[in-house]
Amino acid sequence: MKQKIVIKVSMHSEKCRTKALKIAAATDGVVSVALHCPGKDKLMIVGDGVDAVCLTSSLRKQLCHASLETVEEVKDKKAEEKKDAGKKDEEKKDPKFISSPIICCMPPQHQPEFFTVVTDPHPSPCTIL
Repeated sequence: MKQKIVIKVSMHSEKCRTKALKIAAATDGVVSVALHCPGKDKLMIVGDGVDAVCLTSSLRKQLCHASLETVEEVKDKKAEEKKDAGKKDEEKKDPKFISSPIICCMPPQHQPEFFTVVTDPHPSPCTIL
């Protein structure tokens, strides 16, 4: 499933823009990356199976502020016409609903450490620690 993702990134210089484009292009499944809007502060990424949340968090880590704006499904017109012709016959016979799994890139959660304070029943006579 092709997706079109728009991420707003605070890019102050041409060096930041280049770095953001390189990070987005290196992500697995990305087909194209482009700067969007007149201020060139939005990245438009088109790809197949791209994890938008992980991409946004990696841009936050390596650059500065990044926020995910939109994620849309891109449909090809030629492929859609072929599918529509085949689906009309299938829908009449047996409708099937296919749901895609939701994959989220969450950081591992750390287990808290617990400490207990034990008082010494026989304290030493030395007062300097």
